[in-house]
Amino acid sequence: MTETSVGVPMSGTDGPAGAALEGAAKVLRRAANLHTALAGLMLLVAVVAASRLVPGLYDLVRSVFLARYGGVGDAALAIVIIFALVNISALLVIMVSVLAREIWALPGLLLLMVVNLAVLLIMGYTPSLITLVFGTWAMLRLLRAPNLLRINPVMVRELRGRMRGARAFVVMTIYLALMSGFALLLYVVFSTASSLNASAATGQIGRVLFAGVVGIELLLIIFIAPSFTSGAITGERERQTYDLLRTTLLATPSFITGKLESSLGYILLLLLAAIPLQSLAFLFGGVSETEVILAFLILALTAVTFGTFGIYFSATQPRTLAASVRTYGTIAAWAFVVPLVIGFIVNLVQTGIFGNANAPNAPGLEAVLNYANLLLTSTNPFATAVQTQRLLVEQQVIGLYSVTLSSDGSTIPMISPWVVFSTLYLTVAATLIVLTIRQTQQVDVNS
Repeated sequence: MTETSVGVPMSGTDGPAGAALEGAAKVLRRAANLHTALAGLMLLVAVVAASRLVPGLYDLVRSVFLARYGGVGDAALAIVIIFALVNISALLVIMVSVLAREIWALPGLLLLMVVNLAVLLIMGYTPSLITLVFGTWAMLRLLRAPNLLRINPVMVRELRGRMRGARAFVVMTIYLALMSGFALLLYVVFSTASSLNASAATGQIGRVLFAGVVGIELLLIIFIAPSFTSGAITGERERQTYDLLRTTLLATPSFITGKLESSLGYILLLLLAAIPLQSLAFLFGGVSETEVILAFLILALTAVTFGTFGIYFSATQPRTLAASVRTYGTIAAWAFVVPLVIGFIVNLVQTGIFGNANAPNAPGLEAVLNYANLLLTSTNPFATAVQTQRLLVEQQVIGLYSVTLSSDGSTIPMISPWVVFSTLYLTVAATLIVLTIRQTQQVDVNS
């Protein structure tokens, strides 16, 4: 066995071709680390700029990182942060696909490089060079072993087995029936109680139906996704088929991601099947196509990340029950308990210091508290969905916006929560997959 610098031991049975894949994963990790450092630096610049300790920081960032961008400086800073976050999540996801020897790793990396090249040419975004240089480096390594990249056999086998039985269709029927019943109940209650005029009530009904369907769908996904993955590995051990699977030539990363993809593939089917229910809101108005797309993105990323929580504990625990308990407990702490507690403290501090007419002149501290609130909001899928829709409806904001500080009336750049949510959840998912692979291989070595 050999161990890459990403912390994942990989099989050395493929010789130079396997070593080439390990090297490609290592290169992609380095590129993600550089973009992470850039995002952290830009957040520090935002706080310093808000404190007005160093004048002209926004313009400096625009001239260095966005040479062809003609907008205001604070928006330029936010754009740099957004592009850095997108590159971080994309590079980590592609790194995992390389470790798992997925067939889409090569075209995925090529697409990311094309997007970065376009952004570099159109906006002069110089950090795109990081992705282009390291991506080319990783591409050359991948081209040494194209025959190792393939459709995951575990995913194909699991999906076929899942869809051949009646259980998959029963779960889908119950899932859609629950959401349909809830949507009908919302329509009856709200249309009866509404005292608005006909046109306003129609638009309001559309928004309530959409929010209700997405809310119940998100709640069901939170319970369904971990249950599908928390028994993926422990179930094999309990059926005493795990050792048989591990005696094959299948690499551990392919085994782990195959299990995860088969479960998430079915969950994605559930999400796609529910889109017509969300689209009922178009009959009443008040909902745009952008809201539907962003809602689907939040639902899908929630399912992916919570599913990786399940497969991680399935690899670390001996029994499915123990894995399920730890999975749901960790998800509750990560997405609900910790953000609510820390968010309450942050809001209390923010209100106590800056919520009155005698607020101190401390724009740097106020900026830090605003960014902390954004991060905490982006940790919770419900809060992310609500805040994203509010910004979209009230301010027509899908990406960038500014917040005026009560300290001195200056503004700081902010990002819509769905952007931070997407990057944060994809990063956590990729990290958990890598940790799951490492844990599984350590167990195999010790057993």
